[in-house]
Amino acid sequence: MASALINVPPKAKRGDIIEIKTLMSHIMETGYRHTASGEIVPRNIITSFTCRFNGAEIFRADLFPAISANPFMTFFTTATESGTFEFEWIGDQGFSEHASASIIVE
Repeated sequence: MASALINVPPKAKRGDIIEIKTLMSHIMETGYRHTASGEIVPRNIITSFTCRFNGAEIFRADLFPAISANPFMTFFTTATESGTFEFEWIGDQGFSEHASASIIVE
């Protein structure tokens, strides 16, 4: 089962540049490996990651088979107002995971 670890500072001063870190626990499969009997192991990767702040998209990444298992994403944004970060991971075989974290801007 997939699970997300999120690191968002709980508080920041208006105008501060803050770092957001996410780690998604997910076993990735490229789709290029074969089983002992020669069958292809189906691809199973996270294909996109999106972060929204108060509903507005602030970061997006498209992922491909070369991405590692348990993808770690880190990015920066400017603290402008208090609110909620919403994180979404989408992948093969119907994979979808959501997480959120709040920040207070003073």
